[in-house]
Amino acid sequence: MWCSDRRRLLALSAAALAAGCGFAPVYGPGGAGRTLQGQVAVPAPETRLGYHFTRRLEARLGRAEAPRYRLEAPLTVEREGLGTTADGRTTRYQLLGRADWRLRPAAPGAEPVAEGRVRGFTGYSSTGSPLAARAAERDAEERLATLLADRLVERLLMSDLGAAAP
Repeated sequence: MWCSDRRRLLALSAAALAAGCGFAPVYGPGGAGRTLQGQVAVPAPETRLGYHFTRRLEARLGRAEAPRYRLEAPLTVEREGLGTTADGRTTRYQLLGRADWRLRPAAPGAEPVAEGRVRGFTGYSSTGSPLAARAAERDAEERLATLLADRLVERLLMSDLGAAAP
């Protein structure tokens, strides 16, 4: 073998390739992560699902004191039955979630600077007691809200807002 330290060689090769393709760290200087941190106002939640969604967004983006942007992201959730017993009882449900989002400057009436849609799904079992089924449903809702919020933040971080920041 001509190189006794393959890991180092691979790391250097990966760094060279990443630098050559225009890779820039999201939380590096001028990255979208730094531009959005503490700058996005999220509307107050009206539902339990909305609470978990907002909590996750604020955990990832920070709470905005003097926001530069405001996020509009209404949630839509549908529940589908998946598994049934011989007597017709549903034993498994799937929650399908969607958030159609728009990021606008904080000034009223401003046009969106970024927009899109994120989707996700999760499931839960309804076998067992009614109390256990309700707890499983709430847990699935929280997982869905977290998934949708994380996907939305990923889309924001991949947007070109970092380059447009002053």
